[in-house]
Order: sequence, then C-alpha cells, then structure tokens
Amino acid sequence: MQTWEQQKYLSKLPTAKGAAYNDRLWEYEDHCLPDTRVELRQRIMDWFEDPNGEYIFWLNGMAGTGKSTISRTVAWDLAEKKRLAASFFFSRDHGDISHAGHFFTTIAAQLTRSLPVLRPLISQAAQEHSDIWNQRLSEQWKYLILDPLKNAPAQSIQLVVVIDALDECDSKDDIQQILKLLVQAKCLETIRLRVLVTSRPETPILLGFRNLPGEAYQDFVLHNIPSPTVSQDISIFFRKKLSSVKPEPSTPWPGEPIIQRLVEKAAGLFIYAATIYRFIRDDNYTPEDQLSVVLEEDHDTPPQSPMKHLDDMYTKLLQHSVVGKQAVSKDDHLAVRFRKIVGSIIIMFDIMAAKEIAKLLHLRTISTTLASLHSVLSVPVNEGQPVRIFHPSFRDFLLDSHRCLDSRFSIDLKEAHITLFRNCIMVLAELRQDLCNLREPGISVGDIPEHIIQQYIPAHIHYACRYWFHHFQLGNPIQEDMDRILQFLEQDFLHWLEALSLIKEASNGVLIVVDLEITLRVS
Repeated sequence: MQTWEQQKYLSKLPTAKGAAYNDRLWEYEDHCLPDTRVELRQRIMDWFEDPNGEYIFWLNGMAGTGKSTISRTVAWDLAEKKRLAASFFFSRDHGDISHAGHFFTTIAAQLTRSLPVLRPLISQAAQEHSDIWNQRLSEQWKYLILDPLKNAPAQSIQLVVVIDALDECDSKDDIQQILKLLVQAKCLETIRLRVLVTSRPETPILLGFRNLPGEAYQDFVLHNIPSPTVSQDISIFFRKKLSSVKPEPSTPWPGEPIIQRLVEKAAGLFIYAATIYRFIRDDNYTPEDQLSVVLEEDHDTPPQSPMKHLDDMYTKLLQHSVVGKQAVSKDDHLAVRFRKIVGSIIIMFDIMAAKEIAKLLHLRTISTTLASLHSVLSVPVNEGQPVRIFHPSFRDFLLDSHRCLDSRFSIDLKEAHITLFRNCIMVLAELRQDLCNLREPGISVGDIPEHIIQQYIPAHIHYACRYWFHHFQLGNPIQEDMDRILQFLEQDFLHWLEALSLIKEASNGVLIVVDLEITLRVS
C-alpha cells in the first residue's frame, strides 16, 4: 500500500481531542519540579526497565495527591527517551476524553507515529474494517493494536502506554474492559508494551484489577507515601512558586514559618498547594493580601482530614472571590449567577470558550464572574479559548452538599442539568431550514467547507445539538419541560436533524431519537 493510501485510511480513525500528554489542552498544567517526587519517578523508571517487571504499574491515590502531574512528567521523560508508545489522559468534562469510544483508535493513531513500522499494518486494518470505530472495544483492540503488534517485523523494543485518570472514564464497564484487553499484550515477544495507569482507587477499577491474572500488575498507593517525604516536596513547591510572586525581590518572602504553616494546611494534598499558589498570584490583588486570606483564623483550625482542609480552602476562596465581604444570601444575584455559570461549566460534557458559554446560557457576558475564579478555573485571557476546571476535586466539592456547606455555592446536580437542557432548547429554537445558506438541497456534507459550517453552527449551537437530551435525562424535569420537548418536535425537529448532519453527528441523533421515543412513551 502506497504512503498516501496509508494516510487516507489512517486519517479516518477518529482520535480524541486532548488525549495526548503534550496536547495544547495541558500546556499550562504543572510538571513535577526537579527535586520533587524523585523516589517515585525513579521507581516507575525502574519498573519500566526491569525485563521481569509486572505488565501494568497502577499508581492510585485519592483526589489531589498529584497523580496527573506525575503521569504527565513521566510521559515527557519517556518521550525524551523515545520510549513512549502512546498516552490517553481521561477527563470527565472534556468531550471525547470523558469516555472510551475513541480510546483504542486514538492509541492506534499515536502508535503509527511512535512506531512507524506499524503504519502499514494499522492502515490495512482500518481499510479492511472500515467501520471499526463503531465496533466493540475488543474488536478495535484486536484489529488496530494487538494484531499489528504481533505481526510487525521483529525488533526488540519496549514501550510504555500512559493512561491517566482512568476513573474519569464515564463507563464502569468500559474501565474494566480496557484493563482486561490491555493485559493481553503481555504475550508480545518482540515489540513489548508496558502500561502506566493512574486513577483514584474506586470500586470499578479495584474490581478490574482484581479480575486480572496473577502478577499482571503492581500497584503503588500514592497517599501512603511517608508524610515527611510528601511535606518536603510540598515545601519545595511553595518556596519555588511563591518566590516568583514575592512583593520585593530582595526580601525573603513569605518566610520559613509561613511556608511550614502552608505545608501543614496542605495536609499532603498537592492540589491544595497548587490552588493556594494560583490564588496568591492573582493579579487583581496583592500577594500579601491574598496570603492573609489563606492564613486568617489559621490558629483556630483544629487537626482535620486532608479532604476537610481542601473543602475549607475551597469555601474560603469562593467566599473571598465571589462575594467578598458582602453579606449576600443564597438568592442574591451574585450567588445565583455563580451557580448558573460555574454550575454549568462543571457538568458540561465538553469544554467551550467563555463567549460561547455565555451564548449557551443566554447571558451577555460571563467574564466578570470568571475573573475572580482564576485559582480554581483555567480562564484564558483570550475569550476564544476554552474555560475548564483545574482539578476534578473542585467539581466534587461543589456537587456534594455535605462538603460544600455554604449553600450560596453548592450546586444541585439535577437542577444544573435541567437548567442546561432548557438553555439548549432555547438555542435549538433558533435553528432554521438551510442553516448554512447553501441553497443547494442535494449537496453532500463532505463538499461543504468546514469554515462555512463553523460560521453558521458555532460551538454553543453545536453543543446544544449534541447534548440537549443528555441534560434532560440527567435533570429533574417538570411538566413544562415535557411541553418544551413537544414544541421542539413540532417546530424544530427537522432543523435539528439538518444541523446534526452538517456537524457529522447524525448517528448520535438516531440514538437520541430512539431514547426520546421511549421517554415520551413512558411519560
């Protein structure tokens, strides 16, 4: 098969945007500082280089212990040594990397770049199985990855696949299936794969590992690292980072006693340290004032669990950043606006730019609300870049009323979903026939320039078309919401189908229609 033919079939493999360790999405995420996590990183490299080591290295730990930072750093280290086969960084709020639908196709596409000898084999598989991405995960794994690795020209090499935040995959069954399939590569003799997996120790993953054959993996519990070691790494982080924002370069700041107080408050959680640093460096305030907010009432704080420290920190930062010293109630417009905007951001199925989120929520702008939340949200200066949360623990905190005790910030999950559904339905009401002004009823979608489609179907319309029914299913609908759907079917259904066809989501539309028919019949 000619090179151009190979590329033709490989280009048809759907890949998940944001999956790779070096994707633009993760550009400003932290890496391990040179003098931190030294023993653990060396342990991972020793596992990789040991010819008799277990096939999978499972690095697990509770939220905020630095799993993703470690996996990102290790992926960069392996890439520099040309030993990284592929990487997939799951994230619950990032479209195609929140599920396993494009997991194996993405891994296969990356393998063709890290190991060019696989290109003809994987492209041939894509040609012979033209709809492989619609087939079961087991078929995708066998035809796109396992068989090409088995049939590749003999060469002795060992590579690593890095899978981060497997717990962020939205299907428990897919999580266990991925582990079950990956371990089959243990039998490879020439091109050998190892797999580094990071996750929280949640039940589906625990069961998935327990069902693997003996000696297939080794696990390392991150939050069991001795406390002095973790505290030392966090103190290095604070010294290094805070030195860059100190008020007067010639003056030691904030001083060793303050550093130690911050380390104690972090209680072993790197996400605490990272969030505090982002809060202190906020350009809208002086570092001294921000630090005083962090430390206020510190002497009255009793010993607590690490997650309680994290919850207290999130509460304090929100109280300072959202309402300041104003005595506002839960029904005050500042609190209501926070819950509407941030509540939507943390549950959306894909990320969007601030200006597109504002259009979806039918708000003139959301920049004022986001401007004070740089310590917990990634808010680019360019409103065309996507907004996202820094760490899943912030989402978990807001959605758990037992953790977020200030009702002004607590997000009701079902209410947030039904609110987004209603906003999506309002967007769909703006659709019309011949949405892109083509005036060519018989034109093929493939012949329409992509910039034309993006011009007439921008991100907020694209999102509403894809996810309106998902938000309905997860919300707490009332009779008026059923009426909204009936009105949509009467007035905008055909326009919606046309829009889905233009954005190449017609197959998902069919699944929505099937589920919708069942829902309406039951109702």
